[in-house]
Amino acid sequence: MIRSLASSLILPILTAATIPSTPDLGKAEGRCRPHEQGPAFLVEVDGLKDRRGNLKLEVYPANDDDFLEDDNILVSAGKTFRRVEEPVPASGPVELCIRLPSSGTYSVSLLHDRDRNRKFGWRVDGIGFSGNPKLGWSKPDADETAVQAGSEPTRISITLNYQHGLGMRPIRRRD
Repeated sequence: MIRSLASSLILPILTAATIPSTPDLGKAEGRCRPHEQGPAFLVEVDGLKDRRGNLKLEVYPANDDDFLEDDNILVSAGKTFRRVEEPVPASGPVELCIRLPSSGTYSVSLLHDRDRNRKFGWRVDGIGFSGNPKLGWSKPDADETAVQAGSEPTRISITLNYQHGLGMRPIRRRD
């Protein structure tokens, strides 16, 4: 009963995170150049559960219609979509760089794809968003994730959330 309830309640966030995509779409546009000088996000990744798998960082327009929309739809409509996908480094701080088309307001998602299957599995993977909104049973609103980028690289921090009980939340470390 509890499992079926959890599955039905989390379905909206799973649906948004598992829309079919073209794996390499947005990667060429999102890849930062050495010593990037133009508009970009330098994303500090906080709260990794472990050092398995890949990190997938994506940039979307900061509005509810386009946030987490299918990448093929966004690109064919001429809207902003960028992606960076990298293996989780074995040690040390984790920072990802993703280029932007211009300064402006964007929404950013980060997936810790621990099993490397290229889709969000709420029992296995971690997920986070710019603005670090508290996650409920559906995707956050775009205004909760909106972040302003300047004409030079802009530093932001995203905290990953993992399944805990029936919900998603950051890992609490005991020191």
